Amino acid sequence: MASGSLAQSVPKDGQWPVDPQEDLSISQDRIWIDGCFDFSHHGHAGAMLQARRLGKELVVGVHSDEEIMENKGPTVMTLKERVSAVDACRWSTHSVPYAPYVTALPWISHYGCHYVVHGDDITSDSGGEDCYRFVKAASRFLVVKRTPGISTTDLVGRMLLCTKNHFIKSLSRVLSGAEGIGASDERARTGKLMEQRIMDYATDETGLQPGPPVLSWSPSEAVNESKKSDEIGTFSTMVDGQGPKADQRIVYVDGGFDLFSSGHIEFLRQVLQTEENIGRKAGWYDGHLAQDHHGPAYIVAGVHDDSVINHWKGVNYPIMNIFERGLCVLQCKYISAVIFSAPFTPTRSYLAEFPFGTPNAVYHGPTSFMPLTYDPYVAAKDLQIYHEIGEHDFQHVNAGEIVRRILKSRELYEERQRAKGEKSAGEEAILRRERMENEAADLEKERAVNR
Repeated sequence: MASGSLAQSVPKDGQWPVDPQEDLSISQDRIWIDGCFDFSHHGHAGAMLQARRLGKELVVGVHSDEEIMENKGPTVMTLKERVSAVDACRWSTHSVPYAPYVTALPWISHYGCHYVVHGDDITSDSGGEDCYRFVKAASRFLVVKRTPGISTTDLVGRMLLCTKNHFIKSLSRVLSGAEGIGASDERARTGKLMEQRIMDYATDETGLQPGPPVLSWSPSEAVNESKKSDEIGTFSTMVDGQGPKADQRIVYVDGGFDLFSSGHIEFLRQVLQTEENIGRKAGWYDGHLAQDHHGPAYIVAGVHDDSVINHWKGVNYPIMNIFERGLCVLQCKYISAVIFSAPFTPTRSYLAEFPFGTPNAVYHGPTSFMPLTYDPYVAAKDLQIYHEIGEHDFQHVNAGEIVRRILKSRELYEERQRAKGEKSAGEEAILRRERMENEAADLEKERAVNR
């Protein structure tokens, strides 16, 4: 069915993809935004943040795999994985899967939304027509600024071309304008814009009030990559925010969080669920805490530097730099605070000097994306605060898996890149990427044997 006609189709009573099945009264405080949200990045979150600030609820329509294939090309992530990412965004009230690619008035009206929000770029269907022509004609369309410097197309290009020019050596120096691309005044402007974006993302579910605090940790590079030193390092506050409540347990998680997706999200969700189960079993966590808008645990996420991830994983990982990965973690509703440049090994000193108090628990997931030669969680285990999250439906979804999907269907993604006017990787670049991935896999096996 062509997108234009599909956009005008209306589900029968009781057949809407998610509740409510009855029409909601239309409110200007209820905003609709829709999209593909393919391996969700901070640009998607930025659009949802801007949309959320325009109302009191945000309904997010997510297009089906089939409609995206018809109108744009192949998706990297499945609909289930993409919905998981949307639902985890702090500013999303709820998602609507199978939303039509051409935004339709009956759909947004059914879910009680008066306005539709989209970025200031043009989105067309397979026939070359504006996807928002119907809502524009009804004067129910609002425009927000598109987040510069990040897109799904750009990320796919990094994978196919195997580039490293997105890496950040020192986030603090980039934010201050001391490092980066261009003349000093341009670097200073870029740093200020990046700082503002971190502040914007460090907001609560309204997008208007303080939310997660943001910190950074500053060690020597050798310390950050090594297990041998117990140097404390220095914690610095980047953005003030809401600290832990007196009755919340302090929980620490860390990782690269590269190409932040359903695997990371489900891990974080299960950490929060595990803490809730612990609280209920012990009898100190019940419904009144939830009514007071805070959960049983204050979850702090440490995000590793680009050099640390590349040291262990090689190739051109991370695909997203620390600024991009940190924003992805910061927008997730399951976390309470973010620490940029967190050490790869959370030592006793690091945990003891934790600015929120010594953690009650340190969690790790069921799989490890990076091949290791040692256990970075020895200190947490010695302190008897280490916990693991078991297997889950998305445990296989990480940056390596996403790259493998791209390479498996590279001809389709190459065509999609060309349609976007992006540089083609070419067969030689693809073969180089595959060779480097194989070398990294061999190194992983070697490290596993020697561990």
